Amino acid sequence: MTDLTANTKPKPEMYTHGVSFNEAFIVWLRVAILSFGGPAGQIAVMHRIIVEEKKWISEGRFLHALNYCMLLPGPEAQQLATYIGWLLHRTAGGLMAGGLFVLPGVIAIMALSYVYAAYGNVGFIEALFFGLKAAVLAIVVQAVVRVGKRALRNWVMISIAAAAFVGIFFFAVPFPVIIIAAGIIGFAGARIGRSEFAAIGHGGSANAAVIDSMLGDAMPEHVKPNSARTLRVTVVWLALWLVPVAGLLIGLGPNHVFSQIAIFFSKMAMVTFGGAYAVLAYVAQQAADYYHWVTPREMLDGLGMAETTPGPLIMVVQFVGFMAAFRDASGLPPMLAATLGGLLATWVTFAPCFLWIFAGAPYIETMRGNKALAGALSAITAAVVGVILNLSIWFALHTLFRQTFEVRRFGFAFDAPVLSSVDTPALFLAIAAAIAVFRFKVGMLAVLAASCVAGIALRLTGVI
Repeated sequence: MTDLTANTKPKPEMYTHGVSFNEAFIVWLRVAILSFGGPAGQIAVMHRIIVEEKKWISEGRFLHALNYCMLLPGPEAQQLATYIGWLLHRTAGGLMAGGLFVLPGVIAIMALSYVYAAYGNVGFIEALFFGLKAAVLAIVVQAVVRVGKRALRNWVMISIAAAAFVGIFFFAVPFPVIIIAAGIIGFAGARIGRSEFAAIGHGGSANAAVIDSMLGDAMPEHVKPNSARTLRVTVVWLALWLVPVAGLLIGLGPNHVFSQIAIFFSKMAMVTFGGAYAVLAYVAQQAADYYHWVTPREMLDGLGMAETTPGPLIMVVQFVGFMAAFRDASGLPPMLAATLGGLLATWVTFAPCFLWIFAGAPYIETMRGNKALAGALSAITAAVVGVILNLSIWFALHTLFRQTFEVRRFGFAFDAPVLSSVDTPALFLAIAAAIAVFRFKVGMLAVLAASCVAGIALRLTGVI
């Protein structure tokens, strides 16, 4: 299949790697259901299942794809799933992997939004996920360790990762600046022949990952760049994204709540470089202070929903769109309007993600053979490890401490924990999960399930 006008589901005999579409569906659904903990947690889950367990994609190709997705606006983990699904099963595979990645979050946050709008709180449901967050923290740390061991293979890469972490965590250096700087360093290092910047190998033995084996001898047609196909894909996805926006503007006018939701979140989808964390403050400010769709407290509640349910953290936009339309139903039943508003916000946020992958991925795949570009991406990989570490610590701060405070002096710009606000139950659960994961090698699903049960028990006993 070469584009969206072709058959949407290839026949099993078309696959040369032996992974059926049905098998991939089950695995991607599993990835989606377990994708808690923001970008770091989602990347951790995907790495563990797709790279380590299933061996569908090698470490090198996983990091190569992740580098590209980190450069794009939008949720990098969802786009990474789309990329790998596209490699494996063409456009249908990308749609399946990327769509399934957000589906559990769409369902969970929609259900929680109904409860929130009707009853004003979701305290018990949040408690259901309390233990889950502690377990995810352990899984995130494990991912940083495993990816770091592979990517940080010499002192140059370790230095780049350390500099990236210090820059983004302590000094709030913009994410694009870090990635561009790392890319320039890697490009220059590879051009002058420094071995430290050689690309990570992707295997060629009998045990090589299935995608790398498939692409090693003869590159399939859908992976090859094709200008005509790129143009068709771009036109189709731009239409799917922007035609509904234009229709709302023309039919309802620019001041209607649906038009405002469509325009605002379409603009947001273009500027969310570095993932959800980079844009949440902007969304919160605009939604609460400018549009008055939600209050600051409600925005925090919505963020709590997104943090404790599967899927990208940027799924908080669905809650915002839901509440906006719930309060300005424009003649529709409030819950119906809210449902449409939430789904609209989700659509215009995620539709562009498929455009970036389906149009750009073939060209990114061709860069794997260019030594200078491979050097740039190797350096970006190291910087991404530092960024993931930053996200991991951010997640840990907000999991293990109830309060943080801003440090803004002498050039520093970071959040530090209020030590007296340590969440003791969360700390003990996180330690227990880490021991299970690192010491006893307990499976991820078992750790998540046990932690979830522990969270419910703590709620019922009044501890949390």
